[in-house]
Amino acid sequence: MQRFDSVSVILPVMDETVSLEKTVETIISDCGDDILEFIIVVSKKTASQSLAVCAELGKKYGDRIKVFQQTRPFLGGAMRDSFERAAGSHVLMMASDLETPPEKAKDFVREARANPDMIITGSRWIKGGGFEGYSRLKYALNFIFQRIFSLMYRTRLTDMTYGYRIFPAALLKSIRWEELRHPFLFETVIKPLKLGVRVEEIPVEWRAREEGGSQNTFMRNFEYFRIGLKTLFYSRKQVLK
Repeated sequence: MQRFDSVSVILPVMDETVSLEKTVETIISDCGDDILEFIIVVSKKTASQSLAVCAELGKKYGDRIKVFQQTRPFLGGAMRDSFERAAGSHVLMMASDLETPPEKAKDFVREARANPDMIITGSRWIKGGGFEGYSRLKYALNFIFQRIFSLMYRTRLTDMTYGYRIFPAALLKSIRWEELRHPFLFETVIKPLKLGVRVEEIPVEWRAREEGGSQNTFMRNFEYFRIGLKTLFYSRKQVLK
């Protein structure tokens, strides 16, 4: 059985400043005793203002702030690089732009402590969750996508694409990951499902970012189908390293 000891929080950063600082400070305030480290992932395109905030956070919180430059490209690459570096027993995957509200982090940590073998994931579709600033078209397409793949994977999960999740670190390090762009967020739930890992949802309200720009274009949303359909037919051996 997996033990819960500490959490590594992954924060990819491109052009976030105020939102990054608020994310770190909120999590430290709410559940600081459980947080081993913040793994802040930057790239060659990360804004100088964001790098300056990273440096200030390092001065304030010392060794708990670990900043490194990703080697694999795009969001999925940043997450995959971070998984390999995580030293905590559990890994909290989220954003630094407040689209994953940091005040909910304590709920993820609490649930992971109570259920250390499970994945705890945020859902915008269950009672207590929701969308703010989502277009009607994206709202409808998201709903249809979730229904299709929940049926395909025979799961009651309502939100398989929202990248706000806490995992046992050992699980993340045992899986053969493939995606480099945003469909990686979907991959991080469907591959554990293929392994029979239990996944539970907690409600989270999503709000459109107020700072910086999205790195995910609308047309790339259709790339989620590729990994979803391919993984559906994988064996356990194909999912694991």
